[in-house]
Amino acid sequence: MKRLGLTLALLCLACAAASAQDKYPAKPVKIVVPYAPGGATDIVARILGEQLRQILGQSFVVENKPGANGIVAINDMLNSKPDGYTLMIGNVTTNAITPVLTPAKLPNYDSRVVLVTVVNDIPEFLVATTTNFSVKSVPELIAYAKSNPGKLRYGTVGAGSYPHFDMAYFAKRAGDLDMIAIHNKNGASGIINDMITGDSQVSFLNAATTAPQIKAGKLRPLALVNHQRLPEYPDVATMQELGYPGIGTIAWQGLFAPAGTPKEVLETLFTASLQALKAQPVVDAFNKQNFNIVPNKSLDDAKAWLANELKTWKDITTQVKIEVAE
Repeated sequence: MKRLGLTLALLCLACAAASAQDKYPAKPVKIVVPYAPGGATDIVARILGEQLRQILGQSFVVENKPGANGIVAINDMLNSKPDGYTLMIGNVTTNAITPVLTPAKLPNYDSRVVLVTVVNDIPEFLVATTTNFSVKSVPELIAYAKSNPGKLRYGTVGAGSYPHFDMAYFAKRAGDLDMIAIHNKNGASGIINDMITGDSQVSFLNAATTAPQIKAGKLRPLALVNHQRLPEYPDVATMQELGYPGIGTIAWQGLFAPAGTPKEVLETLFTASLQALKAQPVVDAFNKQNFNIVPNKSLDDAKAWLANELKTWKDITTQVKIEVAE
């Protein structure tokens, strides 16, 4: 009997040790980011990752994998084992628009990814350059475009990106304005440089990126895309106030995992993410960037939210035709 008791005790200890060893996360977690370091998505990944490290006790290591409007990063995640150790911080361009525009490159995307939660969204400005361009309002911009067909140049980060669709959709709603897209693959910083030099004149860009240049007087905000006006810019009206609801994108970032990731792992990530987003260092860092913290209510809510977002972009891309290489 003593020997049996000892055996059972050893078995219990072994099971407990195995259970502790298998508790997620038991090793460092990789967070793939679809852009080079320094942009909004990268900033979000690093801030969230550091807080998750403190909550869950394992490192969350950011790996930057730019390319193909997010396809490189998405495939890196999808080709990994669905065990919670390879995640992705994606955004509206990479994880909503790209799958809609290039379904052949991301077949069955909606059934292969899981949105753990939306992390944040970012107000967007419709901005104009102050370099040899005197437009100071949306009505003036429309009047200029109508009196100068084919001459107004707007900046985007690439064909099919959300700033591209935002301006093309605005042009359609404002009376089929004839404008020229100037693509810059160096991201928002590239667009801003083009605007400062006068190579492009207007663009939809996120508020965090443009704030320093607005304060320096090099860019002029014409309108805001957000849930409400920003306290720092009380005189800048929202697009809905100006009569253009639904124009412009409040760009979001979200935490994704491959489909097939165990439910208990997803629940751990969801709960820890909610805790992280309430932590004062995260709140302070996001407020500094003018990021809105907007997590989902549950995993099921996140699933429904992503499905609706994909539908929205299918509708927009049907109304506004932009050719993107397959």
